[in-house]
Amino acid sequence: MNKPVKNPRGPVMARPHKKVKKGTFTRFMKLLFSFYKGPLILVLVCIILSAVATACPSIFQREVIDTVSEAIKGLINENKTAQEMMDAYFPHISTTVLILASIYLVGLLSAFIQTRTMATITQGSLHKFRTLMFGKMQKLPIKYFDTNARGEIMSRYTNDIDALRQLISQSIPQVITTVIILLTVTTMMLIMSFWMALVVIVGVIAMTVTSRIIGGSGAKHFRRQQESLGDAEGYIEEMINGQKVVKVFNFEPKSKKRFDELNSTLCKHATMANTRANTLMPIMNNIGHILYAVLVFVGTLLIGQNNLSLETIFTGPALFTIGTAVAFLGLSKQFTNNVSQLSQQANAIIMGLAGAERVFELLDEEPEVDNGYVTLVYATEDENGNIIESENHTGMWAWKHPHGDGTVTYTKLTGDVRLNEVDFGYVENKIVLHDISIYAEPGQKIAFVGATGAGKTTITNLINRFYDIADGKIRYDGININKIKKDDLRRSLGIVLQDVNLFTGTVMDNIRYGKLDATDEECIEAAKLANAHGFIKMLPDGYNTMLTGSGSGLSQGQRQLISIARAAVADPPVMILDEATSSIDTRTESIVSAGMDSLMKGRTVFVIAHRLSTIKNSNVIMVLDKGRIIERGSHDDLIAQKGKYYQLYTGAFELD
Repeated sequence: MNKPVKNPRGPVMARPHKKVKKGTFTRFMKLLFSFYKGPLILVLVCIILSAVATACPSIFQREVIDTVSEAIKGLINENKTAQEMMDAYFPHISTTVLILASIYLVGLLSAFIQTRTMATITQGSLHKFRTLMFGKMQKLPIKYFDTNARGEIMSRYTNDIDALRQLISQSIPQVITTVIILLTVTTMMLIMSFWMALVVIVGVIAMTVTSRIIGGSGAKHFRRQQESLGDAEGYIEEMINGQKVVKVFNFEPKSKKRFDELNSTLCKHATMANTRANTLMPIMNNIGHILYAVLVFVGTLLIGQNNLSLETIFTGPALFTIGTAVAFLGLSKQFTNNVSQLSQQANAIIMGLAGAERVFELLDEEPEVDNGYVTLVYATEDENGNIIESENHTGMWAWKHPHGDGTVTYTKLTGDVRLNEVDFGYVENKIVLHDISIYAEPGQKIAFVGATGAGKTTITNLINRFYDIADGKIRYDGININKIKKDDLRRSLGIVLQDVNLFTGTVMDNIRYGKLDATDEECIEAAKLANAHGFIKMLPDGYNTMLTGSGSGLSQGQRQLISIARAAVADPPVMILDEATSSIDTRTESIVSAGMDSLMKGRTVFVIAHRLSTIKNSNVIMVLDKGRIIERGSHDDLIAQKGKYYQLYTGAFELD
């Protein structure tokens, strides 16, 4: 089988690393708001209330301290009793404390509503992202899956989605909260003292510069961490799927060596990313401690001096009090802690955006192009013998062909497939099929023979439009297949592959994959046609037996018979059998071949086989070599020619 050209998966360090794209955050937030606009606005309101409730108490703290200080002065200097001081100042203190308690209560309720709402938003958004990704994946061409490791694709559903969970549930709300607190605290500090605020601003500048120096390279390392994780998981999945091959060929040391390389690269990038993230927080905290000490010193010097602040500008001159100093120290601690928090969340946001970008890469992949407009419909004949559309399945199908003038014509589906001078290459400018012409009339059996890589499977991939041709024409019942909608084209084709894919579910479910609306009776009849009914009845629960791991509890022949039954229940006019018996024993082959013979009756069939004995009765046998048809004819004709087919059949030449 010809495959798309792939670059060997070399050391991960060779990967061209990219920075997180500009606009990723904006796109992410737009998408998030499209999911939950109302709840997100509610969360934003709650965040604002909670943040203000966190920052405002310092003002009331100053009031309480200054009031208590006045009361103490009264006791000392004015010889008043404690009861007199209580009567004078307690109402004001009580009111202040009550207001403060009310603010804290509002903050508590806001935080509770925010947390509950964000849980719904987070899980709902992840659900929607996975739905978008899976829906997009169903629209991607086969080429995408041929050129991307399955484990790497899975990593986008697991690791990258988990990074989004952290981004939505914690990082973004925390950053918004922190920014609002910083704005509120800055306003409070300016209200209290310009000089103390100036000291804080100098400290914040030092923290910002430090954050940029230490954390500046964090983005690229978090991006590399996500990419390395995808590479490692892709390799793990390959080794798990191929564990038997690994053991048979003693590949364990080589496998472990390769995994060690991938794991070491992952460790390296993860260490570099997290080192920068984890180093930043202690440094920022210590700068905050130094700033706190400086503020204590400056505040001590300012006590009793004329204060300059926003408050004094509007209310007139006032002294810098102990209450102002203590409240300001609390505000400064809040400020520096939140700046440190903001720096720490920056790394989490970078990691989340790296995950978001990888999710968007999947969502931005070019979908499979389908410009077809000819559809497959149920059909019947009217009293004049004309083909017309039918609402019910009558056993006849037709191609519904709308025309530009508004008219519609119907062409009976017969299974006439013709390839005319077809050229094709998986990679541009590298043609692997040259001038292929095939004429398969309804009911004929066409066989392809040739060495591995000759182009046999590639031809069948072109018939069902897994890939589009570079030049030439492919016609199906006289219609260019580019005009036929891909879903309808593939619905008319039955395929039995060498590698059988069975899905988790019952045997009945797996047969019904061929026709989702098939009844149990139709599935059983298809199994009988495929010679699968006998062994299915002997399974523990018959047709209701659960299959897992692609039917790992069944033999290769049994799995193949279920695959044939799945094709049979679809009742397609054209069948493609891609080396369906090459991996089973001779006795099982006779059973499978009998099932396939029943399936092939009255259908156009394309057969790919290494065992030439299975294709002797083909109407036409095509011998391919390096992407070209070098011989064609019936078995007897080709034997008489004594060419390549004769050499293959008599054993004078072995298939590569």
